[in-house]
Amino acid sequence: MSGAGKAAAGLWALRIWAALVFVFVFAPIFFSVIFSFNSARFPTIPLESFTLHWYQTIFADPDVWDAALNSVIVSSCTAVLATALGFCTAYTDYRYRFRGQGAYLALVLLPPTIPLIIMALAMLAWLSKIGASGQIWSIVAAHTVLTAPFAMAVIRLRLNQIDPSLEAAAWNLGASQWRAMRWVILPFARPAIVSALCLTAAVSFDEFAVAWFVSGLNKTVPVLILEIVTGNIDPQVNAIGTLVFGVSITLVALAQILLAARLSRSAA
Repeated sequence: MSGAGKAAAGLWALRIWAALVFVFVFAPIFFSVIFSFNSARFPTIPLESFTLHWYQTIFADPDVWDAALNSVIVSSCTAVLATALGFCTAYTDYRYRFRGQGAYLALVLLPPTIPLIIMALAMLAWLSKIGASGQIWSIVAAHTVLTAPFAMAVIRLRLNQIDPSLEAAAWNLGASQWRAMRWVILPFARPAIVSALCLTAAVSFDEFAVAWFVSGLNKTVPVLILEIVTGNIDPQVNAIGTLVFGVSITLVALAQILLAARLSRSAA
């Protein structure tokens, strides 16, 4: 086989492997969506008949609405706080050079590397120590710690592309540091900031382990799903999961589209 033939065969093998990975990852989600419209209580194939009963059931359940409201509040507040912290951290790393900068970045990026169960236990112990566990803002605080590194990474990637002399030029033209931030840095980083907001909101909306430990009676949607499936097979979970997946994938896709569009315009 010639070199071109080997390259083509390798390319097709890579495509097949990628397709198999996607099937392995998304097949359970696909069947969960399908079963959410199945009239049978148990997930069986072939399907019995099409129904919207399970969606009508969850929309009529006040516990689902309360959990959804809690999730929206938590994810929205987390997105704002995590993105603000992520921007400050990214700008500090971009603008300044100081001793221990490597350790500073390692510490900032540490939370996502910690197993969630360990993070959840640590947050529960700390919040209980100060008498703050079981509150909505306790979940927000825990999720902010967990998601801020994601915002920092996205925004720092964008700041890597700015010409460092632009901000200095604004200073030389009489702008204060705050005005240079307002008119130079923030407009340039805006797509990454919006992407970070969407990404951190999606991560917070889906997060279960930490929320389960620190939420108390303030259940979020993932915590409610666990309570429903504990010791019981309930098709409502498929309907709730389908809606949660739709929200999460929309936020993540929006974040990627905004960031990719801005990067492509910059490259052009």
